[in-house]
Amino acid sequence: MRTFCYNGLMTLVMRFKKRFYFVAARYFRFFANFAFRRWHPRVIAVTGSAGKTTMLHLIEFELGDRAHYSHDANSAFGIAFDLLGMDGVRGSKWRWVKLILMAPIRAIFYKHTEEFYVVEIDGERPRETEFLASWLKPEVTLWVTFGLSHAVQFEQQVKEGKFGSLEAAIAHEFATLPANTTKRVYIDADSQPMIDATKGIKAEVIALSKKELKRYSVYPTRTDFVFDSASFHFAQPQPKDLAIQLVMLEDLVKYLDISLKTDFSNMPVPPGRSSYFLGKKGLKIIDSSYNAHLISAESILEMVQVLHAGHKWLIIGDIVDQGEIEGEEHRKLADLIAQAKPEMVVLIGRRTKEYTAPRLKELGVPARTTLDPKKALKFIETNTTGDETLIFKGSQYLEWIIEQLLENPEDAAKLPRREPAAIKRREKWGLK
Repeated sequence: MRTFCYNGLMTLVMRFKKRFYFVAARYFRFFANFAFRRWHPRVIAVTGSAGKTTMLHLIEFELGDRAHYSHDANSAFGIAFDLLGMDGVRGSKWRWVKLILMAPIRAIFYKHTEEFYVVEIDGERPRETEFLASWLKPEVTLWVTFGLSHAVQFEQQVKEGKFGSLEAAIAHEFATLPANTTKRVYIDADSQPMIDATKGIKAEVIALSKKELKRYSVYPTRTDFVFDSASFHFAQPQPKDLAIQLVMLEDLVKYLDISLKTDFSNMPVPPGRSSYFLGKKGLKIIDSSYNAHLISAESILEMVQVLHAGHKWLIIGDIVDQGEIEGEEHRKLADLIAQAKPEMVVLIGRRTKEYTAPRLKELGVPARTTLDPKKALKFIETNTTGDETLIFKGSQYLEWIIEQLLENPEDAAKLPRREPAAIKRREKWGLK
């Protein structure tokens, strides 16, 4: 009887959250706003289809303890929890009830004390960016990238005639953040959707270009970005597209009147964003498995083209959340893979098998396909000699494959999806 009541309550809570997402989010925003107003920080918002977390880490490297950072929180719920100093849901649905009860109590006394609040804001679903933007009203917004991430969430708006295309719907969602920014908005000068979406806003628009980059050198354990004004150094392989974030960062630091740091060799890399690991038998592993959409895949595959490494293997998982355009996106993925000229491609997932593999065959690119990460691991272990550089990108539990290939097992703590819920999902697939 007790188990039945518990399961019934949990089911009710989760159905309520899904169906009444913004109703529930407003509950937490109401109480979080007390803590936010009591704190009254200078807000710096980071948004975009990809690269948000990396940008947040770059800013953190510059500002240090002068700011609080919304690590692991970029949604309407997550940011409210962050402002109240509460951990979000980590595997247990029962925790929702606890959070509901805790929020009013935390609102009475809790506040952060730092000068700045650097907050990552996602555009995963319609109205969520606007929900946060109209509340936080950032002083500065950095819109770092634009693409069709989470496209499936915006299909209904296009079908209803609210927008003429997915691009227009997603651009409108992101644009609500610049529209609610009070002083300065950074955009990519080479992105026409960003330019169009920020016309006429009250904040000053700073359009910068990665074309300012003079030299780009990338190795498995080093990347150098050279501009006329500064040179930046990393101890990991970073995609060329990071250049736009670096020029934004340089201008932001100048605006905030602080000294610019350019050596990022000691900066912690967010899990699954171009991390380098030593693998068994001497394999070199580049883990960029966190994001699974075309814009981030294109960035990594462009990096692979000029990466100073031999015997480059690509291990590619499905692009997710694409809805009706998933076939088109996965065929584009094949063209990008071909341009990277890999020695071998391992495709994992239903979508890559159905759409990417046939196109790669047309292009004459060798590829192995499977739906099972365990079979992919077996193929890699059997057919590599130790001289290969393995680049991982996409979904389908690639982090599990990487974990099995690590020379140092303790490096597994630096992989993405370490939370209990992700571990349980892998275990259901027999990945332990």
